[in-house]
Amino acid sequence: MTDDPLTPPPCSGIMHPNDTGRTPTGIFFIFYRGHGMSMKRNPITKEGYAALREELERLKKHERPKIIAAIEEARGHGDLSENAEYIYAKERQAFIETRMQDLENKLGNAEIIDTNKLPTDRIVFGSRFVLCNVDTEEEICYQIVGVDESDLNRGRISVESPMAKALIGKRISDEVVVDTPGGKREYEVLEIVTE
Repeated sequence: MTDDPLTPPPCSGIMHPNDTGRTPTGIFFIFYRGHGMSMKRNPITKEGYAALREELERLKKHERPKIIAAIEEARGHGDLSENAEYIYAKERQAFIETRMQDLENKLGNAEIIDTNKLPTDRIVFGSRFVLCNVDTEEEICYQIVGVDESDLNRGRISVESPMAKALIGKRISDEVVVDTPGGKREYEVLEIVTE
């Protein structure tokens, strides 16, 4: 086995029982071993997990039944090929089903991090902290959260963001330079907020 990423992964083949292996007419299945089988666990806070779960339940219990009823009603209006209500309802149904599947995948791959048991001496996932922009002396408060719960307007930055990646492991009084869309910015960690 090679570590070269361009080399195909090892595989095992199963030949059709009637195939001698000498002709290209046999059925050949390829099974990849150990590649793409493990799912990446995504960190999320309890609050973020609850919000995703609540959205999924709302879609299942309220939105899905409403759209099914709308489809049934639109079917009663005649020709489906030119029925705008029916077309809209089917598109809405597809959106809801896709979103539900997306939420189920996110919840299934979520790793809930208990933010009540975080270290207080350094920034980690779930930490709330105060930064000072070294150039403007503006103070801002952030929390590092999961990708699906980030909201910059509420001071919640994604663990995958360049800023979060630069800040993880930093301690009070540490300075960090972060690449932002507006250019490089330098921050000092003023406080790690404990609740």
